[in-house]
Amino acid sequence: MSKYHTPALLHECIEGLAISDNGTYVDATFGGGGHSKEILKNIPEGRLIAFDQDPEAQENEIEDDRFTLVRQNFKYLKNFLKLHRAIPVDGILADLGISSHQINTAERGFSTRFDGPLDMRMDKSGKLNAATVVNEYSKEDLTKIFKQYGEIKNASNLAFQITEHRKLEPIKTTQDLNSICEKLVQDRKRAKYLAQVYQAIRIEVNQELEVLKDFLKQCVEVLSKNGRIAIISYHSLEDRIVKTFFKTGNFDGELNKDFYGNLIRPLNPINNKIIIPTDEEIERNPRARSARLRIASLN
Repeated sequence: MSKYHTPALLHECIEGLAISDNGTYVDATFGGGGHSKEILKNIPEGRLIAFDQDPEAQENEIEDDRFTLVRQNFKYLKNFLKLHRAIPVDGILADLGISSHQINTAERGFSTRFDGPLDMRMDKSGKLNAATVVNEYSKEDLTKIFKQYGEIKNASNLAFQITEHRKLEPIKTTQDLNSICEKLVQDRKRAKYLAQVYQAIRIEVNQELEVLKDFLKQCVEVLSKNGRIAIISYHSLEDRIVKTFFKTGNFDGELNKDFYGNLIRPLNPINNKIIIPTDEEIERNPRARSARLRIASLN
C-alpha cells in the first residue's frame, strides 16, 4: 500500500475498533499513515488524532480537516488529547512494530542487513542511542538487557565479548556489532540471533516496554464506555504486557475479584484467541508475519 510502510492486519483492526461514523479515534503510531487513512474512510463525520515522534513519519501527514497529527511519543497520549479537547475517544489503535522505512534506512541503524551507525532512536532528538548502550553500559547491565529484552541464552557471554572488544576500539557501526555477535552463534541461527540482539538494544534505547505500560494505563483513562483498543505487537515481551493488562488491568497478572467472584478489571478482551495475519497477507507483506492483534473494550 505504501513505499514507506504497509500496515499489518489492516481490515482486522478496523473491524475490531467497531468504528462509528461520528466517532473520535486515535492512531497512536501514525508511521506511513496506512491505518489512519483506513480509519478516515470510516468516519465521515468523525475525528482522528494521530501520534508519531519520528520526523520522517511526520512528513506523511494527511491533509484533512478531520485529522490532527501530534508530533510526539504516544506516552503523552492523555495530555495531548486533553489539549485538543478530544477526551473521551471511541477507539485507540497502536501498531508497535518499527516501519519498513525505518528498517530500510541504513543510517537509522535498525537493520541487521545494512551497515550504518549504531543509532536505533525512534525519536532522532533523543539523547540515548545504540552506540552509547554498547560502548558505555557495564557488562552487568548489558547482560540484563540481552537477557530480559532479547531473551538471549548466552547473554552474559555476549556482554563479555562486547566489553572486551570495546577495550581495543569503539563499536561504531551495525557491522561492527554483527561481527562480534556472529562469533557466538551458528550460521543457521544467525538471523534470529541478530534480531534478538537488535531488539534488546532498541527496547533499551527507546524504553519501549515502560512506554507501552504507561500508554495502556492512559488508554483506560481516555476511552469512552464500550470504547475499543486494538494493539498489534511483534514479539512476546510486548504481547505478554498487552495480554496481561487486558485480562487483569495490571502488569503483575493478579486477578482481582469482587465479593461475588467477578473479575474487577477496566477492560474486557474481545478476542480470547489472538488474531494473526492470513497466509495471503503474509505473502503480500512478509513483515506482517509476526504481527499479533489483541482487542479490548472499556467496561
